[in-house]
Amino acid sequence: MRCRHYWACCLLAGICLVSFHVAHAVELAAGSKPAAGSKPATGSAVVPFRETVAERDARMAWWREARYGMFIHWGLYAIPAGQWQGKQIEGTGEWIQNRANISPEAYTPLVKKFNPVRFDADAWVRLAKAAGMKYIVITSKHHDGFCLWPSKLTDYDMESTPFQRDILGELTAACKKHGVRMCFYHSIMDWHHPDYLPRHGWDPRPAAGADFDRYVAYMKGQLAELVEAYDPGILWFDGEWEKTWTHERGIDLDNYCRQLKADVIVNNRVDKGREGMEGLTKQGDFRGDYGTPEQEIPPTGLPGVDWESCMTMNDTWGYQKHDQHWKSAETLLCNLVDITSKGGNYLLNVGPTALGEIPEPSVARLQKIGKWMETNGQAIYGTTASPCKRPAWGRITTKTQGDDTRLYLCVFDWPDDGKLVLPVGALPVGNQVRSCHLLADAARIFQTSRHGEASLMIQLSGAAPDAICSVVVLDLAGKPEIVP
Repeated sequence: MRCRHYWACCLLAGICLVSFHVAHAVELAAGSKPAAGSKPATGSAVVPFRETVAERDARMAWWREARYGMFIHWGLYAIPAGQWQGKQIEGTGEWIQNRANISPEAYTPLVKKFNPVRFDADAWVRLAKAAGMKYIVITSKHHDGFCLWPSKLTDYDMESTPFQRDILGELTAACKKHGVRMCFYHSIMDWHHPDYLPRHGWDPRPAAGADFDRYVAYMKGQLAELVEAYDPGILWFDGEWEKTWTHERGIDLDNYCRQLKADVIVNNRVDKGREGMEGLTKQGDFRGDYGTPEQEIPPTGLPGVDWESCMTMNDTWGYQKHDQHWKSAETLLCNLVDITSKGGNYLLNVGPTALGEIPEPSVARLQKIGKWMETNGQAIYGTTASPCKRPAWGRITTKTQGDDTRLYLCVFDWPDDGKLVLPVGALPVGNQVRSCHLLADAARIFQTSRHGEASLMIQLSGAAPDAICSVVVLDLAGKPEIVP
Protein backbone atom coordinates (compact mmCIF):
# COMPACT_ATOMS: atom_id res chain seq x y z
CA MET A 1 0.00 0.00 0.00
CA ARG A 2 1.30 3.45 -0.86
CA CYS A 3 2.00 6.06 1.76
CA ARG A 4 -1.10 8.13 2.62
CA HIS A 5 1.08 11.25 2.35
CA TYR A 6 1.97 10.47 -1.27
CA TRP A 7 0.05 13.33 -2.84
CA ALA A 8 1.40 15.90 -0.41
CA CYS A 9 4.95 14.71 -1.14
CA CYS A 10 4.32 14.67 -4.87
CA LEU A 11 2.90 18.17 -4.81
CA LEU A 12 5.83 19.45 -2.77
CA ALA A 13 8.30 17.81 -5.17
CA GLY A 14 6.47 19.34 -8.12
CA ILE A 15 6.55 22.80 -6.60
CA CYS A 16 10.27 22.49 -5.87
CA LEU A 17 11.02 21.24 -9.38
CA VAL A 18 9.01 24.03 -11.04
CA SER A 19 10.69 26.62 -8.82
CA PHE A 20 14.10 25.23 -9.78
CA HIS A 21 13.41 25.55 -13.51
CA VAL A 22 11.85 28.98 -13.31
CA ALA A 23 14.52 30.35 -10.99
CA HIS A 24 17.18 29.12 -13.39
CA ALA A 25 15.38 30.75 -16.31
CA VAL A 26 15.10 34.04 -14.44
CA GLU A 27 18.78 33.92 -13.61
CA LEU A 28 19.62 33.42 -17.28
CA ALA A 29 17.29 36.21 -18.28
CA ALA A 30 18.90 38.72 -15.94
CA GLY A 31 21.28 39.72 -18.71
CA SER A 32 19.67 38.42 -21.88
CA LYS A 33 17.73 35.36 -22.96
CA PRO A 34 19.85 32.21 -23.38
CA ALA A 35 20.96 31.12 -26.80
CA ALA A 36 18.47 28.88 -28.58
CA GLY A 37 20.74 25.87 -28.09
CA SER A 38 21.54 26.42 -24.42
CA LYS A 39 20.70 23.65 -22.01
CA PRO A 40 18.55 24.49 -18.96
CA ALA A 41 19.09 22.40 -15.86
CA THR A 42 16.85 19.35 -15.57
CA GLY A 43 16.53 19.14 -11.80
CA SER A 44 16.53 15.92 -9.79
CA ALA A 45 15.71 12.47 -11.13
CA VAL A 46 12.08 11.91 -12.10
CA VAL A 47 10.11 9.60 -9.82
CA PRO A 48 7.81 7.12 -11.61
CA PHE A 49 4.14 8.10 -11.43
CA ARG A 50 1.77 5.81 -9.55
CA GLU A 51 -1.84 6.21 -8.48
CA THR A 52 -4.80 4.06 -7.43
CA VAL A 53 -7.95 3.68 -9.51
CA ALA A 54 -9.80 5.94 -7.07
CA GLU A 55 -7.11 8.63 -7.35
CA ARG A 56 -7.23 8.44 -11.12
CA ASP A 57 -11.02 8.71 -11.15
CA ALA A 58 -10.84 11.80 -8.94
CA ARG A 59 -8.20 13.40 -11.19
CA MET A 60 -10.17 12.68 -14.38
CA ALA A 61 -13.57 13.64 -12.96
CA TRP A 62 -13.81 17.19 -14.37
CA TRP A 63 -12.68 16.04 -17.84
CA ARG A 64 -15.23 13.22 -17.94
CA GLU A 65 -17.92 15.63 -16.81
CA ALA A 66 -17.00 18.23 -19.46
CA ARG A 67 -17.35 16.10 -22.63
CA TYR A 68 -16.88 19.12 -24.93
CA GLY A 69 -13.97 21.49 -25.45
CA MET A 70 -12.48 24.03 -27.85
CA PHE A 71 -9.20 23.37 -29.66
CA ILE A 72 -7.34 26.48 -30.85
CA HIS A 73 -4.52 26.31 -33.40
CA TRP A 74 -2.90 29.71 -33.61
CA GLY A 75 0.57 31.02 -34.32
CA LEU A 76 2.81 32.53 -36.99
CA TYR A 77 1.28 30.26 -39.65
CA ALA A 78 -1.89 32.39 -39.52
CA ILE A 79 0.06 35.15 -41.31
CA PRO A 80 0.67 33.32 -44.63
CA ALA A 81 -2.78 31.73 -44.14
CA GLY A 82 -2.09 28.92 -46.58
CA GLN A 83 -0.12 30.88 -49.19
CA TRP A 84 3.62 31.31 -49.71
CA GLN A 85 5.26 33.50 -52.34
CA GLY A 86 1.96 33.87 -54.14
CA LYS A 87 1.23 30.13 -54.29
CA GLN A 88 -1.55 28.27 -52.54
CA ILE A 89 -0.05 25.58 -50.32
CA GLU A 90 -2.03 22.39 -49.87
CA GLY A 91 -2.30 20.68 -46.50
CA THR A 92 -3.26 22.06 -43.12
CA GLY A 93 -2.29 25.65 -42.37
CA GLU A 94 -0.03 25.06 -39.38
CA TRP A 95 2.17 22.76 -41.52
CA ILE A 96 2.98 25.42 -44.11
CA GLN A 97 6.67 25.58 -43.19
CA ASN A 98 6.98 21.89 -43.99
CA ARG A 99 4.57 21.80 -46.94
CA ALA A 100 6.15 24.81 -48.69
CA ASN A 101 9.74 23.77 -47.85
CA ILE A 102 10.45 27.03 -46.00
CA SER A 103 13.83 27.21 -44.28
CA PRO A 104 13.99 28.47 -40.69
CA GLU A 105 15.86 31.51 -41.96
CA ALA A 106 12.96 32.42 -44.27
CA TYR A 107 10.20 31.49 -41.80
CA THR A 108 11.53 33.06 -38.60
CA PRO A 109 11.00 36.71 -39.73
CA LEU A 110 7.25 36.12 -39.46
CA VAL A 111 7.67 36.75 -35.74
CA LYS A 112 8.18 40.45 -36.52
CA LYS A 113 4.85 40.51 -38.39
CA PHE A 114 2.69 38.82 -35.74
CA ASN A 115 0.47 41.63 -34.50
CA PRO A 116 -3.05 40.34 -33.69
CA VAL A 117 -4.54 43.72 -32.79
CA ARG A 118 -8.10 42.36 -32.76
CA PHE A 119 -7.37 39.60 -30.26
CA ASP A 120 -9.83 39.66 -27.35
CA ALA A 121 -9.26 36.87 -24.83
CA ASP A 122 -12.53 37.56 -23.04
CA ALA A 123 -14.51 37.34 -26.30
CA TRP A 124 -12.86 34.03 -27.22
CA VAL A 125 -13.66 32.47 -23.86
CA ARG A 126 -17.20 33.85 -23.83
CA LEU A 127 -17.74 32.26 -27.24
CA ALA A 128 -16.47 28.89 -26.00
CA LYS A 129 -18.67 29.08 -22.92
CA ALA A 130 -21.74 30.12 -24.93
CA ALA A 131 -21.11 27.13 -27.21
CA GLY A 132 -21.33 24.85 -24.17
CA MET A 133 -17.61 24.09 -24.09
CA LYS A 134 -16.03 23.42 -20.70
CA TYR A 135 -12.32 23.62 -21.55
CA ILE A 136 -9.95 25.22 -24.04
CA VAL A 137 -6.78 23.61 -25.43
CA ILE A 138 -4.58 26.15 -27.25
CA THR A 139 -1.24 25.69 -28.99
CA SER A 140 1.30 27.08 -26.54
CA LYS A 141 3.88 25.95 -29.11
CA HIS A 142 3.25 24.17 -32.41
CA HIS A 143 5.79 22.36 -34.62
CA ASP A 144 7.27 25.64 -35.86
CA GLY A 145 8.55 26.32 -32.34
CA PHE A 146 6.96 29.75 -31.84
CA CYS A 147 5.72 30.37 -28.29
CA LEU A 148 2.46 32.17 -27.47
CA TRP A 149 3.81 33.39 -24.14
CA PRO A 150 6.87 35.38 -23.03
CA SER A 151 9.25 32.48 -22.44
CA LYS A 152 12.47 33.11 -20.53
CA LEU A 153 14.17 30.33 -22.50
CA THR A 154 13.90 31.68 -26.05
CA ASP A 155 13.50 34.88 -28.08
CA TYR A 156 11.13 33.09 -30.43
CA ASP A 157 8.09 34.17 -28.46
CA MET A 158 5.50 36.91 -27.91
CA GLU A 159 8.06 39.39 -26.56
CA SER A 160 9.71 39.49 -29.98
CA THR A 161 6.48 40.38 -31.78
CA PRO A 162 5.04 43.88 -32.30
CA PHE A 163 2.09 42.76 -30.16
CA GLN A 164 4.23 41.71 -27.17
CA ARG A 165 1.25 40.87 -24.93
CA ASP A 166 1.02 37.55 -23.08
CA ILE A 167 -1.63 35.66 -25.07
CA LEU A 168 -1.71 32.68 -22.71
CA GLY A 169 -1.85 34.90 -19.64
CA GLU A 170 -4.84 36.84 -20.94
CA LEU A 171 -6.67 33.67 -21.93
CA THR A 172 -5.94 32.08 -18.55
CA ALA A 173 -7.41 35.09 -16.75
CA ALA A 174 -10.50 35.01 -18.97
CA CYS A 175 -10.95 31.28 -18.39
CA LYS A 176 -10.83 31.77 -14.62
CA LYS A 177 -13.35 34.58 -14.91
CA HIS A 178 -15.85 32.50 -16.90
CA GLY A 179 -15.32 29.09 -15.30
CA VAL A 180 -13.62 27.41 -18.26
CA ARG A 181 -10.56 25.16 -17.88
CA MET A 182 -7.36 26.42 -19.54
CA CYS A 183 -5.20 23.75 -21.17
CA PHE A 184 -2.22 23.65 -23.55
CA TYR A 185 -1.23 21.78 -26.67
CA HIS A 186 2.58 21.59 -26.69
CA SER A 187 4.48 20.12 -29.62
CA ILE A 188 7.30 17.68 -29.00
CA MET A 189 8.61 18.59 -32.46
CA ASP A 190 10.33 21.94 -32.92
CA TRP A 191 11.49 22.97 -36.40
CA HIS A 192 13.08 26.16 -35.04
CA HIS A 193 15.28 24.90 -32.23
CA PRO A 194 18.85 24.09 -33.38
CA ASP A 195 19.06 21.00 -31.14
CA TYR A 196 15.88 19.36 -32.42
CA LEU A 197 16.50 16.30 -34.59
CA PRO A 198 16.01 14.97 -37.20
CA ARG A 199 16.62 17.71 -39.75
CA HIS A 200 14.13 17.99 -42.61
CA GLY A 201 15.10 18.40 -46.25
CA TRP A 202 14.07 22.07 -46.29
CA ASP A 203 16.28 22.87 -43.27
CA PRO A 204 19.86 23.52 -44.43
CA ARG A 205 21.33 23.70 -40.92
CA PRO A 206 23.87 20.93 -40.25
CA ALA A 207 22.90 18.26 -37.75
CA ALA A 208 26.47 18.04 -36.47
CA GLY A 209 26.66 19.56 -33.02
CA ALA A 210 22.92 19.30 -32.35
CA ASP A 211 22.08 17.64 -29.04
CA PHE A 212 18.57 16.17 -28.77
CA ASP A 213 18.92 15.70 -25.02
CA ARG A 214 19.64 19.40 -24.74
CA TYR A 215 16.46 20.09 -26.72
CA VAL A 216 14.42 17.87 -24.38
CA ALA A 217 15.79 19.79 -21.41
CA TYR A 218 14.72 23.02 -23.13
CA MET A 219 11.21 21.61 -23.70
CA LYS A 220 10.96 20.54 -20.07
CA GLY A 221 12.04 23.99 -18.96
CA GLN A 222 9.26 25.53 -21.03
CA LEU A 223 6.70 23.11 -19.62
CA ALA A 224 7.80 24.16 -16.14
CA GLU A 225 7.21 27.79 -17.14
CA LEU A 226 3.73 26.99 -18.41
CA VAL A 227 2.72 25.08 -15.29
CA GLU A 228 4.14 27.70 -12.94
CA ALA A 229 2.59 30.68 -14.73
CA TYR A 230 -0.77 29.33 -15.93
CA ASP A 231 -1.66 26.10 -14.06
CA PRO A 232 -3.12 24.23 -17.07
CA GLY A 233 -5.61 21.40 -16.58
CA ILE A 234 -4.23 19.41 -19.54
CA LEU A 235 -0.86 19.11 -21.24
CA TRP A 236 -1.78 17.91 -24.74
CA PHE A 237 1.25 16.64 -26.63
CA ASP A 238 1.76 16.07 -30.36
CA GLY A 239 4.63 15.39 -32.78
CA GLU A 240 5.70 12.14 -31.12
CA TRP A 241 6.00 10.10 -34.32
CA GLU A 242 9.58 10.89 -35.30
CA LYS A 243 12.26 8.31 -34.51
CA THR A 244 14.08 10.60 -32.10
CA TRP A 245 11.09 10.34 -29.76
CA THR A 246 11.05 6.93 -28.11
CA HIS A 247 8.76 5.07 -25.75
CA GLU A 248 11.34 5.58 -22.99
CA ARG A 249 11.35 9.34 -23.57
CA GLY A 250 7.55 9.28 -23.46
CA ILE A 251 7.56 7.57 -20.07
CA ASP A 252 10.09 10.10 -18.77
CA LEU A 253 8.10 13.11 -20.01
CA ASP A 254 4.84 11.71 -18.65
CA ASN A 255 6.43 11.27 -15.23
CA TYR A 256 7.98 14.72 -15.42
CA CYS A 257 4.65 16.43 -16.16
CA ARG A 258 3.06 14.81 -13.13
CA GLN A 259 5.92 15.98 -10.95
CA LEU A 260 5.29 19.50 -12.18
CA LYS A 261 1.57 19.21 -11.36
CA ALA A 262 0.20 16.16 -9.58
CA ASP A 263 -3.34 16.45 -10.94
CA VAL A 264 -2.48 17.40 -14.53
CA ILE A 265 -4.11 15.36 -17.30
CA VAL A 266 -1.78 14.22 -20.12
CA ASN A 267 -2.85 12.80 -23.49
CA ASN A 268 -1.45 9.61 -25.00
CA ARG A 269 0.74 11.41 -27.56
CA VAL A 270 3.30 11.98 -24.84
CA ASP A 271 4.20 8.38 -25.74
CA LYS A 272 4.05 6.30 -28.92
CA GLY A 273 0.46 5.30 -28.10
CA ARG A 274 -1.43 6.97 -30.93
CA GLU A 275 -1.18 4.09 -33.39
CA GLY A 276 -3.70 1.29 -33.10
CA MET A 277 -5.96 3.07 -30.63
CA GLU A 278 -8.93 0.95 -31.71
CA GLY A 279 -7.13 -2.13 -30.42
CA LEU A 280 -6.73 -0.83 -26.89
CA THR A 281 -8.66 -2.69 -24.22
CA LYS A 282 -7.42 -1.08 -21.05
CA GLN A 283 -6.01 2.25 -19.93
CA GLY A 284 -2.56 0.82 -19.14
CA ASP A 285 -1.82 0.00 -22.79
CA PHE A 286 -0.23 3.45 -23.24
CA ARG A 287 1.28 6.28 -21.20
CA GLY A 288 -0.88 9.32 -20.74
CA ASP A 289 -4.48 9.47 -19.61
CA TYR A 290 -6.56 9.27 -22.76
CA GLY A 291 -6.59 8.35 -26.43
CA THR A 292 -6.79 10.96 -29.18
CA PRO A 293 -8.38 9.75 -32.43
CA GLU A 294 -7.95 12.59 -34.93
CA GLN A 295 -10.55 13.61 -37.53
CA GLU A 296 -12.49 10.42 -36.84
CA ILE A 297 -15.05 8.93 -34.49
CA PRO A 298 -14.30 5.27 -33.65
CA PRO A 299 -17.31 3.18 -34.76
CA THR A 300 -17.86 1.71 -31.29
CA GLY A 301 -15.82 4.17 -29.25
CA LEU A 302 -12.85 2.85 -27.29
CA PRO A 303 -14.41 0.74 -24.52
CA GLY A 304 -12.36 0.66 -21.33
CA VAL A 305 -10.30 3.71 -22.37
CA ASP A 306 -10.83 7.43 -21.84
CA TRP A 307 -10.72 9.11 -25.25
CA GLU A 308 -11.31 12.36 -27.09
CA SER A 309 -11.90 12.97 -30.80
CA CYS A 310 -10.21 16.14 -32.01
CA MET A 311 -11.76 17.44 -35.22
CA THR A 312 -11.84 20.51 -37.44
CA MET A 313 -14.83 22.49 -38.69
CA ASN A 314 -13.36 22.70 -42.18
CA ASP A 315 -10.27 20.93 -43.59
CA THR A 316 -7.52 22.63 -41.61
CA TRP A 317 -6.41 23.31 -38.05
CA GLY A 318 -4.45 26.53 -38.52
CA TYR A 319 -6.15 29.32 -40.47
CA GLN A 320 -6.17 29.10 -44.26
CA LYS A 321 -8.08 31.79 -46.12
CA HIS A 322 -8.81 29.53 -49.11
CA ASP A 323 -10.36 26.72 -47.02
CA GLN A 324 -14.10 27.33 -47.06
CA HIS A 325 -15.13 23.66 -46.82
CA TRP A 326 -17.17 24.15 -43.67
CA LYS A 327 -19.09 21.30 -42.06
CA SER A 328 -22.66 22.23 -41.21
CA ALA A 329 -23.73 23.01 -37.66
CA GLU A 330 -25.99 19.95 -37.93
CA THR A 331 -23.01 17.69 -38.69
CA LEU A 332 -20.97 19.15 -35.83
CA LEU A 333 -23.81 18.76 -33.35
CA CYS A 334 -24.48 15.19 -34.45
CA ASN A 335 -20.76 14.50 -34.02
CA LEU A 336 -20.95 15.76 -30.44
CA VAL A 337 -23.92 13.53 -29.65
CA ASP A 338 -22.37 10.52 -31.42
CA ILE A 339 -19.03 10.87 -29.60
CA THR A 340 -20.71 11.30 -26.22
CA SER A 341 -22.92 8.25 -26.82
CA LYS A 342 -19.72 6.23 -27.25
CA GLY A 343 -18.11 7.54 -24.06
CA GLY A 344 -15.75 10.10 -25.59
CA ASN A 345 -15.05 13.84 -25.48
CA TYR A 346 -15.29 16.18 -28.48
CA LEU A 347 -12.46 18.69 -28.98
CA LEU A 348 -13.66 20.99 -31.77
CA ASN A 349 -11.10 23.27 -33.43
CA VAL A 350 -11.04 26.92 -34.41
CA GLY A 351 -8.18 28.56 -36.32
CA PRO A 352 -8.02 32.32 -35.63
CA THR A 353 -6.71 34.77 -38.22
CA ALA A 354 -3.43 36.67 -37.95
CA LEU A 355 -5.41 39.65 -36.63
CA GLY A 356 -6.75 37.54 -33.76
CA GLU A 357 -10.30 36.93 -34.94
CA ILE A 358 -12.10 33.59 -34.91
CA PRO A 359 -13.56 33.19 -38.43
CA GLU A 360 -17.24 34.06 -38.67
CA PRO A 361 -18.28 30.62 -40.03
CA SER A 362 -16.79 29.07 -36.87
CA VAL A 363 -18.58 31.59 -34.67
CA ALA A 364 -21.95 30.97 -36.33
CA ARG A 365 -21.65 27.20 -35.91
CA LEU A 366 -20.58 27.43 -32.28
CA GLN A 367 -23.48 29.74 -31.50
CA LYS A 368 -25.95 27.31 -33.06
CA ILE A 369 -24.55 24.39 -31.08
CA GLY A 370 -24.66 26.56 -27.97
CA LYS A 371 -28.39 27.19 -28.40
CA TRP A 372 -28.97 23.44 -28.45
CA MET A 373 -26.74 22.94 -25.40
CA GLU A 374 -28.66 25.53 -23.40
CA THR A 375 -31.70 23.26 -23.58
CA ASN A 376 -30.17 19.81 -23.94
CA GLY A 377 -26.78 19.99 -22.24
CA GLN A 378 -27.90 17.48 -19.61
CA ALA A 379 -27.74 14.82 -22.31
CA ILE A 380 -24.01 15.55 -22.77
CA TYR A 381 -22.39 16.70 -19.52
CA GLY A 382 -21.40 13.95 -17.12
CA THR A 383 -22.96 11.20 -19.21
CA THR A 384 -21.41 7.89 -20.15
CA ALA A 385 -21.67 5.62 -23.15
CA SER A 386 -24.89 3.95 -24.15
CA PRO A 387 -25.26 0.55 -22.44
CA CYS A 388 -26.69 -0.95 -25.61
CA LYS A 389 -26.41 -0.92 -29.38
CA ARG A 390 -27.12 2.15 -31.48
CA PRO A 391 -30.76 2.62 -32.58
CA ALA A 392 -31.52 3.66 -36.16
CA TRP A 393 -33.24 6.89 -35.12
CA GLY A 394 -30.36 8.43 -33.15
CA ARG A 395 -28.03 7.93 -30.19
CA ILE A 396 -28.29 7.24 -26.45
CA THR A 397 -26.31 8.63 -23.51
CA THR A 398 -26.49 7.40 -19.94
CA LYS A 399 -26.42 8.84 -16.44
CA THR A 400 -26.64 7.02 -13.11
CA GLN A 401 -29.39 8.34 -10.81
CA GLY A 402 -28.55 6.79 -7.45
CA ASP A 403 -29.56 3.13 -7.84
CA ASP A 404 -31.50 3.91 -11.01
CA THR A 405 -30.59 4.80 -14.59
CA ARG A 406 -31.48 7.76 -16.79
CA LEU A 407 -31.20 7.34 -20.55
CA TYR A 408 -31.16 10.32 -22.88
CA LEU A 409 -32.66 9.29 -26.19
CA CYS A 410 -31.15 11.72 -28.71
CA VAL A 411 -33.56 11.52 -31.62
CA PHE A 412 -32.21 12.65 -35.00
CA ASP A 413 -35.20 11.26 -36.93
CA TRP A 414 -38.45 12.11 -35.16
CA PRO A 415 -41.05 9.53 -36.30
CA ASP A 416 -43.94 10.88 -38.34
CA ASP A 417 -46.44 8.61 -36.56
CA GLY A 418 -45.04 9.44 -33.12
CA LYS A 419 -44.07 5.84 -32.44
CA LEU A 420 -40.46 5.66 -31.25
CA VAL A 421 -39.72 1.96 -31.33
CA LEU A 422 -36.80 0.64 -29.37
CA PRO A 423 -35.91 -2.60 -31.15
CA VAL A 424 -34.64 -5.84 -29.68
CA GLY A 425 -31.25 -5.34 -28.06
CA ALA A 426 -31.33 -1.61 -28.75
CA LEU A 427 -32.42 -0.58 -25.24
CA PRO A 428 -32.58 -2.06 -21.74
CA VAL A 429 -36.20 -3.17 -21.77
CA GLY A 430 -35.93 -5.55 -18.84
CA ASN A 431 -36.23 -2.59 -16.45
CA GLN A 432 -39.36 -0.98 -15.06
CA VAL A 433 -39.97 2.41 -16.69
CA ARG A 434 -40.34 5.08 -14.02
CA SER A 435 -41.06 8.00 -16.32
CA CYS A 436 -40.58 9.33 -19.84
CA HIS A 437 -40.65 12.97 -20.90
CA LEU A 438 -39.16 15.52 -23.26
CA LEU A 439 -35.97 17.13 -21.95
CA ALA A 440 -36.87 20.51 -23.44
CA ASP A 441 -40.31 20.42 -21.76
CA ALA A 442 -40.80 18.15 -18.75
CA ALA A 443 -44.56 18.67 -19.04
CA ARG A 444 -44.59 16.68 -22.28
CA ILE A 445 -44.90 13.21 -20.75
CA PHE A 446 -44.86 10.20 -23.04
CA GLN A 447 -46.50 6.82 -22.54
CA THR A 448 -44.47 3.64 -22.95
CA SER A 449 -45.60 0.11 -23.72
CA ARG A 450 -44.05 -3.24 -24.43
CA HIS A 451 -43.62 -3.92 -28.10
CA GLY A 452 -43.29 -7.64 -28.49
CA GLU A 453 -41.32 -9.71 -26.04
CA ALA A 454 -38.09 -7.76 -26.05
CA SER A 455 -38.86 -4.28 -27.26
CA LEU A 456 -40.37 -1.04 -26.07
CA MET A 457 -42.36 1.69 -27.74
CA ILE A 458 -42.63 5.32 -26.71
CA GLN A 459 -45.69 7.15 -27.95
CA LEU A 460 -44.42 10.63 -28.70
CA SER A 461 -46.78 13.57 -28.99
CA GLY A 462 -46.44 16.75 -30.99
CA ALA A 463 -43.76 17.85 -33.38
CA ALA A 464 -40.03 17.51 -32.82
CA PRO A 465 -38.87 20.44 -30.66
CA ASP A 466 -35.52 20.60 -32.42
CA ALA A 467 -34.86 20.24 -36.14
CA ILE A 468 -31.51 18.49 -35.58
CA CYS A 469 -31.77 16.49 -32.36
CA SER A 470 -34.60 16.24 -29.85
CA VAL A 471 -33.95 14.56 -26.51
CA VAL A 472 -36.35 12.21 -24.73
CA VAL A 473 -35.60 11.32 -21.10
CA LEU A 474 -36.29 7.71 -20.11
CA ASP A 475 -35.91 6.91 -16.40
CA LEU A 476 -35.47 3.25 -15.55
CA ALA A 477 -35.49 1.42 -12.24
CA GLY A 478 -32.16 -0.14 -11.37
CA LYS A 479 -29.20 -0.79 -13.61
CA PRO A 480 -29.79 -1.48 -17.30
CA GLU A 481 -30.97 -4.97 -18.12
CA ILE A 482 -30.40 -5.80 -21.77
CA VAL A 483 -32.78 -8.33 -23.29
CA PRO A 484 -30.83 -10.13 -26.03
